[in-house]
Parts: sequence; C-alpha cells; structure tokens
Amino acid sequence: MTIQWLLNVKLEKSFDIEDGEIRGTKTELCHLKIEDGTITEITNQLPETHELSIDGQGYLLLPSLRDMHIHIDKTYYGGPWKACTPITNGIFTRLDEEKKLLPKLLPTAQERAEKMIELYIANGHTHIRTHCNIDPVIGLQNLEATVNALKKYEDVLSYDIVAFPQHGLLRSDSVQLVKDAMRNGATLVGGVDPATVDRNIEKSLYTIFDIANENNKGVDIHLHDPNSLGAFTFERMAYYTEQTGLKGKATISHGIALGDLDESKLTDIGEQLKEQEIDITTTIPINRPTIPVPLLDKMGITVSVGHDSITDHWSPFGTGDTIQKLSILAERFKMSDEHSLSTALKYGTGGIKPLNADGERVWPKVGDEATMMLVDSSCSAEAIARRGAIKSLFFKGKKVESKLGSEQTI
Repeated sequence: MTIQWLLNVKLEKSFDIEDGEIRGTKTELCHLKIEDGTITEITNQLPETHELSIDGQGYLLLPSLRDMHIHIDKTYYGGPWKACTPITNGIFTRLDEEKKLLPKLLPTAQERAEKMIELYIANGHTHIRTHCNIDPVIGLQNLEATVNALKKYEDVLSYDIVAFPQHGLLRSDSVQLVKDAMRNGATLVGGVDPATVDRNIEKSLYTIFDIANENNKGVDIHLHDPNSLGAFTFERMAYYTEQTGLKGKATISHGIALGDLDESKLTDIGEQLKEQEIDITTTIPINRPTIPVPLLDKMGITVSVGHDSITDHWSPFGTGDTIQKLSILAERFKMSDEHSLSTALKYGTGGIKPLNADGERVWPKVGDEATMMLVDSSCSAEAIARRGAIKSLFFKGKKVESKLGSEQTI
C-alpha cells in the first residue's frame, strides 16, 4: 500500500453567518493523507513525515468536473478555423452536411478527439460523456476512433460513449448499426427527436429502449422539440423507462421544451421524470428560453451541464471550460448570493458540493475517492462567479498531466 500526502490545500469549512445571513465562506488549511487513491485522513496538523507528497500551495480543493454532453468524434478543434454555414432547413441542413463532411474528417478523427480530451483535462475534468455518430455514412468508424482515443486516457479519466444515430435511428435505417455499436465499445444507447427526425415517436422510443434492454445499458436521447410536442415526448420516454425497468438509467439531453412549459405542465412532467429518475443534461442555451435548472433541481431532478460541441459544423462556439459554463448558469438564474453560487458547482460535478444547505462540510471526507482539482479561488462561490483558474487535477490520487508531459502519483 502506498501512503502519500497532499499538503497545504484550502478546504471549505462552513458558511460565515452574521445576523442570520450568509456573508461568506469559512475555509481552513488542511493536509490530506491518500492511500491507493482514497482519502484516509484529513488533518490541520502538518505530518511529521511526508516524503511522498505534493504541495497544494494554499489553493482551494474542489471535486473535479464532469462534462455530460459532448461530441468528441466530430470537431474542427485542433485544425484550422472554420465558421458554420447558414442554416436553411433547420437540423436537416446539418445532417445533409455531415454526409459529405464526416468522411473528410475521419482520417484525423482520433487525433482531434485526443486534443479535445487534453482540453478537458486542462479544464479540470475527470469524466466525459461523449455522443458518437452511428449512421450509414460513417458506420462504426467514428466509434472506433472515439474508443481508441478514450482508451489512451482511461488511467486519468472515466467516460461514457453514447451510440448516437444523428441522422435518425429510423430515418437513416441505423438500428442494426446501433446494435453493432453496443458490442464495439458504446456504453449507452442514443437517439434524436423521435417526432421531428424519426417521424414516429412510439416506434423510435420503443426501439431505443429495446436495444438498451437487450444490452443491459441505459439511454441518452437528444430531445430538441419545443412546447407540447417536446412535453409529449418526455411523457412517452418516462413510460418506456418504466416499462423496460430502466429507472435511473435514462437521460434527456437538451430537453428544450422544459423551458417552454407553464408551471402546471412543468410540475406534471417533472413528477413523471422524478418518478423514473430521468436526469437532464443542458448546455445552458442563451438563444432561447433556458430550461429552469434551479426549479428542476428543487423538484428533485438531477441536472448536469455539457458543452455539446467545441468549434464544429454545428456551432463555432465552445471552450470546454465548465467553470465558465457554471458561471453563465448562475448569472442566467440570478444566483448571486454565497449559498446559490456555491450550490451551482454541483451541476458540473455529478451532484458533489463541499457544503450542504446548513453550511456543514460534506466533501471531502475520509473514504472519498481522491478525484479532485485545485482552483485559484478563495471559495467555491468565488470560483463560479469569477471563473477561477484550474491549477492541478487528480484522478484517484494521481496528479494528471498532459499525455505529452508527465504524471505524478500522490
């Protein structure tokens, strides 16, 4: 067993409350003992012997980040700049583009995917959920590039790969391809707009959940349809989740209609999603009504953020900086007080936050996995509001560096 130390790190201790109001966050300088990737001691006393150690230099220790919706298999990142072409036929403009574009991008798909992974590591991520095109144009070739890229980094991050029939599971006759993908590295079954793209809500959802059930996997479905059409699709997705016994294993990506519904309808839909433990992933769009993240959270629905794309033919934007994304979320929903800002962190960490609602430390604690990051901020609230810089990243006790650099274990 290897015993190591992470010294001189700032941990949030409690909220600083004055006259019943939260004025700030109390922190303390601590030292963490780590054994085989697990935190086994947290102390304020500097250990007498600490030959195997890393100095945290007083930076704030926070849980590491998770991007729960990205497409690393199709990106311009790492190559020359290229803006998007105008949209003339909605989503179908982009689908038609892909028929010509994806084969051209294939020779460098793995290289570009690896560069995106490096970007995520630099921005404090230890988990990536990527959607990967599975369609007659590219077959399983993008999946092969994605699997190969991620396998190179599985000692420093975890990941999910969604078999994503971008051109429509039914529309592009990709059912068998998705089934093949589930035997070749994909870990979740994807889908896109059963109404608008596949033109058959019931058959599309039935097929998606059937493939998932057959492979004992979960689902993650892109749902962009707005208003009542989107709401109806949510209801049917909840139905199939229950029928197939996939409670807690289904994700709605985007869920745009959640930003369109009135309070009564949103409450009704929310109860169905909560009952089946269906979680939501959002990019916090600012070009349309954003889904009501704080309200959904209050209803008991898990919400996570993702970047969706980083400079590709769908969008020229995207940075891979989830702290920035959380800052946008907080600003969008006027989360400007100490408690709200610190709470925003959980949307990028899989629900983990250092302090609970009562201001008591809940992370880190003895027994937790030593997967975390050091941030140049005084507290998590400042990290979100001022977009704190990531200084170091650790995965199961290992200090993560670029694959072009070195790795050091703690």
